[in-house]
Amino acid sequence: MHLTGEAIMILHTLFFYLFSAITIASGLMVIGSRNPVLSVLFLILAFFNAAALFVMLGAEFLAMLLVVVYVGAVAVLFLFVVMMLDVDFVELRQGFQQYLPVGGLIGVVLLAELLIVLSGWVFAPEAVKGVAAPIPDVAQVSNTAAIGQLLYTHYFFFFQAAGFVLLVAMIGAIVLTLRHKPNVKRQVVADQVARSQKVELHAVKPGQGV
Repeated sequence: MHLTGEAIMILHTLFFYLFSAITIASGLMVIGSRNPVLSVLFLILAFFNAAALFVMLGAEFLAMLLVVVYVGAVAVLFLFVVMMLDVDFVELRQGFQQYLPVGGLIGVVLLAELLIVLSGWVFAPEAVKGVAAPIPDVAQVSNTAAIGQLLYTHYFFFFQAAGFVLLVAMIGAIVLTLRHKPNVKRQVVADQVARSQKVELHAVKPGQGV
């Protein structure tokens, strides 16, 4: 069965709206769900649908990267932290009103940036075309090679800045989840390194325990 070009375009449009709607709904459920485990599961669903959108755009490398890195590592790490650590979410929600003005200010700044970018696309499309890098020929350069050339040439400093932001976020997550509890024993690396004798040998006679 061979589909015509018009039928392919209709299917492409239907799947685009389907994946887009599921992605938006999953994103809303991530911030609206009361159960943190369900929030992580909805986040994984949003990642999968965003990867499907990347495949439809011809960026299969970004789609696989989104699934392998974000779903296979980041989202699973979130799920592990939520399920394995004894985090008191009731206590965390108590400070929501305290940080609401700062969060609202950041949201307004991000919304203003998005509106500025959108207005640039609509009112000044020639300015966007002037700064955009030329797209290489697909027959000569693969998708992965083209992304590598852009990341490590034109956008090298932005790529390094994004890596630095992720490093700071990782350190912040470790600091926030590092809680000293009275009934939980923790290793002290300095005391272990400062010990003069690392191994103790005991002469155990046959039939006796240590």
